[in-house]
Amino acid sequence: MQILDVLLVLGGLVLLIAGGEALVRGASSIATRIGMSPLIVGLIVVSAATSAPELAVTVGSVISGEPGLAVGNVIGSNIVNILLILGLSALVVPLLIKRQLVRFDIPVMVGLSVLLVAVSLDGQIGLLDGVLLLAGLVVHAVLSILIGRREVRVGAEGAGTAPIPTHGRPTPVWLSLLLLAVGIGLLVLGSQLLVTGAVSIATGLGVSSLVVGLTVVAIGTSLPELATSIIAVRRGERDMAVGNIVGSNIFNIGLVLGLPAIIFGEGIPVPAAAISLDLPVMLATAIALLPIAFTGFIIARWEGGLFVAIYVAYTAYLVLAATQHDVLEGFTDVMLWFVVPLIALTLVVVTTYEVGLHRGKRLAAREASASDEGSRPEG
Repeated sequence: MQILDVLLVLGGLVLLIAGGEALVRGASSIATRIGMSPLIVGLIVVSAATSAPELAVTVGSVISGEPGLAVGNVIGSNIVNILLILGLSALVVPLLIKRQLVRFDIPVMVGLSVLLVAVSLDGQIGLLDGVLLLAGLVVHAVLSILIGRREVRVGAEGAGTAPIPTHGRPTPVWLSLLLLAVGIGLLVLGSQLLVTGAVSIATGLGVSSLVVGLTVVAIGTSLPELATSIIAVRRGERDMAVGNIVGSNIFNIGLVLGLPAIIFGEGIPVPAAAISLDLPVMLATAIALLPIAFTGFIIARWEGGLFVAIYVAYTAYLVLAATQHDVLEGFTDVMLWFVVPLIALTLVVVTTYEVGLHRGKRLAAREASASDEGSRPEG
């Protein structure tokens, strides 16, 4: 490990934080100007921008003959986005979930994850597979914009006011576009610096390209999402924070893997280790978000903490397996026979409780409404 590699990592972190701040400011201002909700901006504009580092790394990896790094980058980034970034964001402040996310966007993310697993089972993401993945992204983007604009229009008609409040003087259009462009540029540059330094450190330890992609590169290229989500939460844009993560996962599958598979006609090879472990883990994390988002439409702090703990355990397993450490067997037994069943039981109990509580509130509201109607004087 050299001092230059450490400096590259630190410099990349600084640029990522600055880029996330500029990107959120510019995107929020543009959303206000054109009457688009922060959720849709997070799902489309910000997600596409923060997925740019993953796309750059994937294309470069395929060209360099490192398909394990390309596939591991996307799979690892999607796992990082849900478990680590959403988990850390929820620890800062509980995250509210819009109904559109639960009813449309999260199911689309799960569906694309299932599709990615299905097309990878033969060990390669070919041309037709890439077309299917990219088509799923395009359909989702179009429908998201249409749904978002319809909800904004309905909300404006019902309330008689703009759906997104403005505070003080509005930011000029040219400045909003400049902030957006600068934010994207800083995110891409910062991510490249960080990945270059981190990959140099990791490969010096003799770790495979798949593991590097799943861990070091995935965290590095997901730092734009982390910076953007944390900054969005601190600025009160919790819709944008959650929408950014869900949208980024959709872009990672549809664009970051779909487009290179189309460009490089020979396809992208998928390592057997990714098919047997990492792809199922990615799918499981996407599915796990459904009940948590459904129960009360909120990700609580304890749920965020659970996500972070699961990610730490998953990463620890990858590192132990890559280094063939002596404690690997015992660690695997503890995770398989104790931790995983305990997490599953916790999720089932909490989901059942929250669903019952939600139904009880709805029933109480109906009874109160019926009581009010019965007590009204006839006239």
